[in-house]
Amino acid sequence: MKFLSQLLSQGLSRRSVAIAAALVGMVSLAIGAHAALNKRALDAAKAAASEQPDRAARGPSRIALVIGNGRYPDANAPLTQPINDARALTAALRQEAFDVDSIEDATLDDLDRAVARLKSKVRPDSVVMLFFGGYGIQVGRESFMVPVDAVIWKEADVRREGVSVESVLDAIKEFGASAKLVVLDASRRNPYERRFRTFSHGLAPVSLPDNALLLTSASPGTVADDSTEANSVLVSELLTHIDASQANQVRTAEAIFNQTRIAISRATGGSQVPLVSSTLLEEVAFTAAR
Repeated sequence: MKFLSQLLSQGLSRRSVAIAAALVGMVSLAIGAHAALNKRALDAAKAAASEQPDRAARGPSRIALVIGNGRYPDANAPLTQPINDARALTAALRQEAFDVDSIEDATLDDLDRAVARLKSKVRPDSVVMLFFGGYGIQVGRESFMVPVDAVIWKEADVRREGVSVESVLDAIKEFGASAKLVVLDASRRNPYERRFRTFSHGLAPVSLPDNALLLTSASPGTVADDSTEANSVLVSELLTHIDASQANQVRTAEAIFNQTRIAISRATGGSQVPLVSSTLLEEVAFTAAR
C-alpha cells in the first residue's frame, strides 16, 4: 500500500496505479503457487522415500489360492480329505506369511472368481501358490480341476465344465508373478471315467511356465487311493516337512517338495510315487524366516 501511495503522489493516474497493483498481485500469486508446488513435490518425495524401507522390510508378496472340493453329486460318497487338507494347509501357509484365499466345494463360478481375485493381488515380486484337492481329469494331455457343480457326460464337457491348471498358471504368469508353486492332490479315480470313450486315467503332465514348481500326488497317468486318515498322505507329508524346515534350515520350496515326494513313496511302500517338476530359475523360499 505504501508503494502505491508513492506512485499517486508522483502524479501518476489512478488507472496506471491500478495496472501496477494488478501486476504486483499476479507476481505475488505466481511466487506463492511456485512455492506451494515445490512443497508438494518435496512432500511426495519424502513419502516415496519412506515407503521404500517398508516395502523392503515386507519382502516379496506371498499369495496362495487353496481349493478343497469334496461334495461331488456324481461320486458314490463325498470326499472328506480335500476339505480337511485345505483347512490344514491354509493354517500352515498363513503361519508362513502367505495371504491365503481358501475355498471349499467350489463351483465353476467360485473358481473363476477366486482366480480373478488371485490375479488382482499379483505383483512382479510375488510368490504364488495354487493347491487343489478333489477330482482332476486329463483331456487331450491337459489337466483340469473339476468343480463340484460340473455336469460331465463326455470328455468334451470337461473343457467347458472344468478349469485348466495350465490356464491358471498362464494367467498368473501374465500378471508378472516371479515364482509359481503348484500342489495337485487330484490323482483320484474320477467318477466320470466310465462315461468316456477314451482312456483318461489320472492327470496329464502339466506344462509349466518359467520359474514354476509342481508337486502332484501321483505320477502322470496313475491314480492314488485315499487312505482312511483325516488328511491325504500328500498333505500330511507336506505339512510335516514344512514344520521340519524351520528346525533343519531347509526352507526352499524345491527341497520341501522333493522331501515330501520321497516320504510319500516310502509311506506307501512305493505304490504311490508323486511327481516333482521344476522350471525354477532361482531358489524360492517356502517358509518364512523367524
